[in-house]
Amino acid sequence: MMRNEIPRFEARSSEHHPPSVGESSSSTSLSSQRDVEDDGMIAAVLSEEYAQLDGSVGRRLTNLEPVPHVPRINTFIPNISDASLDHQRLSQRLHVYGLYEVKVSGDGNCQFRAISDQLYRSPEYHKHVRKEVVKQLKECRSLYEGYVPMKYKKYYKKVSKTGEWGDHVTLQAAADRFAAKICLLTSFRDTCFIEITPQRQAPQRELWLSFWSEVHYNSLYEIREVMVQQKPRKKHWLF
Repeated sequence: MMRNEIPRFEARSSEHHPPSVGESSSSTSLSSQRDVEDDGMIAAVLSEEYAQLDGSVGRRLTNLEPVPHVPRINTFIPNISDASLDHQRLSQRLHVYGLYEVKVSGDGNCQFRAISDQLYRSPEYHKHVRKEVVKQLKECRSLYEGYVPMKYKKYYKKVSKTGEWGDHVTLQAAADRFAAKICLLTSFRDTCFIEITPQRQAPQRELWLSFWSEVHYNSLYEIREVMVQQKPRKKHWLF
């Protein structure tokens, strides 16, 4: 089995008068777009630099039989009691298999942050991951539209917004976009392990995520692997 191993200017006016409201809005939008483009460039460099794949997590879970993945949007959020039981169940599974969660922020971007951490050893490239997933949804509409019970354009525009939750459709789009087998160790009672595979190509890497009660994703590593990792690099540091 495989897995990708990856650690972790704004132009100023020559005049000093404050910009108008329209200029400010345009400048903010342009700056945000540049940030995402910069993330994409740096992420590509990191992907090439850390292209070695291994299967340390996968080897620990070789006895698990994955269930088929069916893309779907989020429709059910558990209550606090059920979520607490699910979290306990997931913690027990992580302990049994000797796995460690790298916890990412629960700010609505957790799926994209966890995927970013698996791809680039940092959750900070989540905007780039989201942008690529939305591109995949737009460019390959026929692969996903049947799983979306709303107007498709409305769906991908909603998903494109920072802070909007990812779902099982965006997981499939991520698997297709990054040529990755995405493996979920879940908190579900009857569904411990889910695999999402690319639909039109063989996977070139494996990404391992924990999935808690339909509400949160984290990034998974073997415990001893985490212990020997170096301190992650700051975002935008290439050397």
